[in-house]
Amino acid sequence: MSTLWQNIHYKMLRSGNKLNLLIAINVIVYLAINIPAVIEHLFTGFGQPSIIATYADEYLATTAYLPKLLTRFWTPLTYMFMHAGILHILFNMLWLYWMGQIFEEYLGNKRTIGLYIMGGLAGAFFFILCYNLFPAFSHNPAMLLVPVVGASASVMAIVVATATLLPNYTISLILFGPVKLKWLVIVILVIDFLGIAGANAGGEIAHLGGALLGFIYIKQLQKGHDWIGGMNNLFKSSPKLKVVAKNTSKNSAEYPRQEEIDRILDKISQSGYDSLSKQEKEILFRASNNES
Repeated sequence: MSTLWQNIHYKMLRSGNKLNLLIAINVIVYLAINIPAVIEHLFTGFGQPSIIATYADEYLATTAYLPKLLTRFWTPLTYMFMHAGILHILFNMLWLYWMGQIFEEYLGNKRTIGLYIMGGLAGAFFFILCYNLFPAFSHNPAMLLVPVVGASASVMAIVVATATLLPNYTISLILFGPVKLKWLVIVILVIDFLGIAGANAGGEIAHLGGALLGFIYIKQLQKGHDWIGGMNNLFKSSPKLKVVAKNTSKNSAEYPRQEEIDRILDKISQSGYDSLSKQEKEILFRASNNES
């Protein structure tokens, strides 16, 4: 048992795999709510509403009713780690694992958690905005109080971000064969949009909000604006290695600027030494020679 726990602990916290961490958090939250709820039903009867599940929805699920949202301001964050059933969490975690692997293969694992959270927040914001803006929802007080849970908006952000980055990446689907990511995502988005007229309107709208965030993030990243990287830099300590030119009599071309060195050190801390280009490695080599 201890070996099993050690393996789980390693995969969650020490392996560096952010997908394992996100999936573990979702599974732990689901089990922490539903195992006690099942035990409760054994004593109260399965036809009775679960007090545990009711309190979980009350304090962890998000809602579009603004007066209640003001007193549950944390729910746009907590709702993205909750799920309404076993199939709900199963398919969300499978999508997260499959698409997250492709995302991390091309962009590394430094952005996964940030995009997950940003996608979930965008989904919650889009859901709250639409429910209070469109008469189909805002004129029905009962609709505003319907709780929304699930990682779907967060997962959609990663799925759409991956498809935006690699639109022609091909995956094999059972019954359909090879399919390009861009066509798969377009079909999913159309289904989500049509689902707004169904029973899970809030969830479908949140999916679209997460998808929009994933698309915009990649487009901004391609323009050189890394929102998640910028946030990571706020919590990152400054590089410990400082290289300062001591002899100014030589040609300044031999001694890289400190700003350039700091940028390369930041890149190493984020992506590793192997991510440097040949020119960047030469700059760092000249800098180290200058320091010596």
